[in-house]
Parts: sequence; structure tokens; C-alpha cells
Amino acid sequence: MTVYESPKPDIDIPAISITEALFQGLDMDPERVVVIDGPSGREMTAGTLKSDIRKLAGGLSERGYGKGTVTALMAPNIPEYVTVFHGVAYAGGTVTTINPTYTAYEVQKQLKDAGAKLLIVPEMFLPTAKEAAQGTSVELIAVIGGAEGETSLTDLMGTAQEAQTPVDLETDILVLPYSSGTTGMPKGVMLSHRNLVANVAQCSAFFTPKPGEKTIAFLPFFHIYGMTVLMNQYLSLGAALVTMPRFDLELFLKLVADHKPKMLYIVPPVALGLAKHPLVDQFDTSSVERVMCGAAPLGGELGDLCGKRLNAVMTQGYGMTELSPVSHAVPIDGPRSGSSGLTVPNCLSKVVDPETLEEKGPNEEGELWVKGPNVMLGYLNNAQATRETITEDGWLRTGDLAIIDEDGYMFVRERVKELIKFKGFQVAPAELEAELVGHDGIQDAAVLGKPDPEAGEVPVGFIVKAQGVELTEDEVKAHLKGRLSSYKQLAEVRFVDEIPKSASGKILRRLLKDKLDG
Repeated sequence: MTVYESPKPDIDIPAISITEALFQGLDMDPERVVVIDGPSGREMTAGTLKSDIRKLAGGLSERGYGKGTVTALMAPNIPEYVTVFHGVAYAGGTVTTINPTYTAYEVQKQLKDAGAKLLIVPEMFLPTAKEAAQGTSVELIAVIGGAEGETSLTDLMGTAQEAQTPVDLETDILVLPYSSGTTGMPKGVMLSHRNLVANVAQCSAFFTPKPGEKTIAFLPFFHIYGMTVLMNQYLSLGAALVTMPRFDLELFLKLVADHKPKMLYIVPPVALGLAKHPLVDQFDTSSVERVMCGAAPLGGELGDLCGKRLNAVMTQGYGMTELSPVSHAVPIDGPRSGSSGLTVPNCLSKVVDPETLEEKGPNEEGELWVKGPNVMLGYLNNAQATRETITEDGWLRTGDLAIIDEDGYMFVRERVKELIKFKGFQVAPAELEAELVGHDGIQDAAVLGKPDPEAGEVPVGFIVKAQGVELTEDEVKAHLKGRLSSYKQLAEVRFVDEIPKSASGKILRRLLKDKLDG
């Protein structure tokens, strides 16, 4: 039995809420600027942020939107995101984080599944929010920054709440981000205060920003990578964030030159830009000492190119929403090209044959399993998917094929799971397939990921036309455009006579992959 522990010593995980952890960082220096809006330069001090969080928590509790209530937050990275997330958490509630680029159709599905009663959005997303909220349990929409005739975020604030609303740190659901897991449709991932507090502590063993240190936060806070590694880790350690509502390479480079971060957190498509785009030479990036890449595998060659271009140490991490998210990271004093890293403290990992469940030894390939305090509580309203993902003795099956070498470094080889990773975002083939077969002219459909040098992978649709129907590639693509987000759109459509399936009806994707490669 080969089980890998972290080379780092275990950490005492504090028995506090995630917001109490955040306040520890804010209390280091209330006058220090801790959140800056990148495009405008608008600043928020630690003292102001803490005050706003306490006022929002008090107001939510007074209005009955505290403990036991799910609040949906649909916003890009702006300073108020931190206020809302932690105001809800301090009031004892649950936050379900929604991608603001979602269509109303997608938002409505998440609102219904999560059972959200309150929805908070910036004004620019208000039309989508209003359309999505119809037919859901949402009672009130509040607008960040305000809008004429609408309840504003400021309106929700009340008397500052003195202390954390009592919660069960182990079992109460703090946040409900949505993930497709290893397969299937997006599901609510139930994460507790302890899950997030534990992972912030685990991450800090590998990358610890110092008080006052800044980084550029373009990784979305609605995604677990940005939520834990940037928003919660940086602020709880007294460090600062420069937020970007969306990624733009030129603005990113300008912010790097202006704010001089020592460490950058990126995803593979950004690594490609930093390695090869001519714009990089026009800006001063000399402050950068280390780059951490995650959300999708990064090839060693591209990683090395990126590190060399920035004259920085290039490292990777590994994780998934169900792990809060980090389970492996490469230490700065022990970089290894192409590796996703060593097991983080308080965590165990092993490699298992996905068919026989036989445990593998060093350098033997199998499915990566992880166990630790960062493992999710389970999937909301989906006990079966939870059982399929977490074993009875607490191991989480990641769905990734990997090897772990004799030094404990983990390398992702391939995915067992069917997810397509487009620019770091998860695209579930099952979700696209369900929408495609809803078209009257489509008899059957399957979606696979095709390697792409810029995006990582792009979705390709295999379509069986209904009998007697004339259907074009543009018509198939148009069917998805009004229903699913931009990153879930098909890059290519291929018409086929049939979708190969097993006797049980499961799509035989490996046979379609042969067509994709052929």
C-alpha cells in the first residue's frame, strides 16, 4: 500500500469560520489598502472592508437572510465581491457563487437547485438576474452600486454584527460553487467553513504572501481557485489584491508593472500569452519571482518557456472544486518541470487502478485519490454522485489519471473523467449533449474535447440528424448560443451516422476520439 503524505509537517487548523480567519488578516493594519479595483484604481482599506462585512451581516440577519438562507452572488472580481461573500458567511448563511457570463437559462437552473432566496448582482447583470429569478425561490434582488428603483447593496446593510453567527464549522454549508465533478451535469459542491479554512492553511505551506504584498486577481472569485487561493488566502494573511473583472493581457501587464507583485497566479492560456506574446516585452515584470499555474494541466515545455520569459520560477498546483481546491503544489525551492506538485499538509494521496481498485506504486499510472480536511461534504441533492466520488472511508476519486514518482511528485497523465477544460473552465459534455438532443432536428449527439494550443481543449460536437432533416453546422451552433455561456459553445460540428454506445447506453467516447484524431 503506497500512500503519500506531505513532506511538510501537518498544520493546526484553527477552529474558526472563514470570515474570522479573514478578520485576522484585516486586523493586522486597518489602515492598509487591501483591495484595489484594477481598472479604476478605487481602493478599500482593511478597516473599511471589515466594517462593511459586519454591517452587511447585521442587515442580512435583520431581514431574515442569515443562517439557513442561500444567497446567490453573481459578479465579476470587484472589491464588493469580498464584502458580499463574507457578509453572508458572517451572518451564518450559504453563498452560491454564479458565473456572471452565464445565460439566464443557466443562472435559473443554479438558483433553483441551490434554493437561493436572495440574489446579489452589479447593475450590468440585472436584466439577466431578473429573467433568471422568475420561477425560482428568489425573493429579492439587490444591486451592487445601486440602480434606479432597485434595492441596493447599501440598503441591505444594518447594525454592525459583533460576532460570527454560530455555525457548525464541520457540517454547515458555507459555499455552493457548481462543478461537473468527474462526469455529468453541474452539481452544487457543498463546502464547509472548515473545508476553506483548512485549505487556506494547507496552501500557505507552499506559497505564503507577506503582509502588504500584492497580487493581480483576475482568476474569478466565483471559481474555487480564485476564491480560496486569492481572495481568502491573501486577505487572511494581511496581503492585498488588485482585482480584474475580466482578463485582458495589456491591462494585466500594466497592473503587474504598477503594483509589482512577487507572485502571479494564472491558468494555462495565460501562460501561453506570457510565454509568447510580444506585448510582454513592453512592460516591467521584473518584480515577479514566482508564477503558480493551475485549473488545468500545463505542459512542462510551455511552463519552462513562461518562466524563462519572466525570469521567474514556474510552478504548478493541482486541485478541483471538490477539494476546496488544492491537494498538490510544487514548492518554490524544489521546482520540477511538468509536475503538479507534492501532497499538501494534512492530506494523503494515492494512485489506484480505476477498474480493479488495486493500489499502485511509484511511477505506476492510475486514478489519483485524495483524503483530507479539504474534501467536500458532498454534492447538493445528489447522494448517488456523492457515493460515486467519495469512498466510505473518505477518499475522493479525482477522475484524473496520474503517476506519483519516488520523490512524491505527482504528474497528471490524462483524465478518466469526461470534462473538457476550456481556458481553465469546466465544460461538461453531458450538459451540451442534453441541450443538443433537445433540438427537433437532432436525433443523437456526443461532445468531446479536442486539443487546442490556446484554450487547452475546445468542444467538438458529433451530431446524428433526425430522419429527413436538413441541418447545417451553423444551425447547430446557433441552438446553443442563446442557452449556454460562450465557453460552452461548439468549436466544430461533425455529422455522423451514429453515436457508438455500449450495451448499457453509455457513449463510447474512445471510439469517437479515434474519429477526432483521424
